[in-house]
Amino acid sequence: MPNPRLTGLGCGLFCGVSMLALASLDRLLFGSAPALYGALFLLVSALTAVWVRGGDLASAPVVVPIAFAAGLPLIADSEGGLGGHLMALVTALAMQAGWLYGGTLVAGLIVTVRKLRLMARRAAERERERERLGEQGPAGAGGPQARPAYVRAAARARAPRPPVQPGRTVPRSS
Repeated sequence: MPNPRLTGLGCGLFCGVSMLALASLDRLLFGSAPALYGALFLLVSALTAVWVRGGDLASAPVVVPIAFAAGLPLIADSEGGLGGHLMALVTALAMQAGWLYGGTLVAGLIVTVRKLRLMARRAAERERERERLGEQGPAGAGGPQARPAYVRAAARARAPRPPVQPGRTVPRSS
């Protein structure tokens, strides 16, 4: 299985293009089966959340519902005309809201778990670095009693500034 790392924009493009292609195939092969479209949406939502890179994790739950709505006009049965198409789209969104919420929830849960694991991994790395610095001590210092590099000294208190004096005014000549 591929392991791409998508940026936020790449995540949106992947999800949107996938849902448009799947909606087209659904309409062509199965005559607009909304349940199939919803099930495929869950799969695309999970893949999007798994493949987004760590720095862009928040983008996956945002682009997933947008992609669902992008492919939905191809699935919605419309009477004709702009008003008919809009009514069909609104009706399809209302009738397929369960799939929409489910896919967004899947993406949100996967992203949350990935973020928690990433935070735990970074905390463990920081702890290992602290232990390493505590054992060796900073360069040129006297061993473990020396303060580690990540501890900063408190700033010295400064003397207060004198109040600003108003400038002298020159009377205007009339």
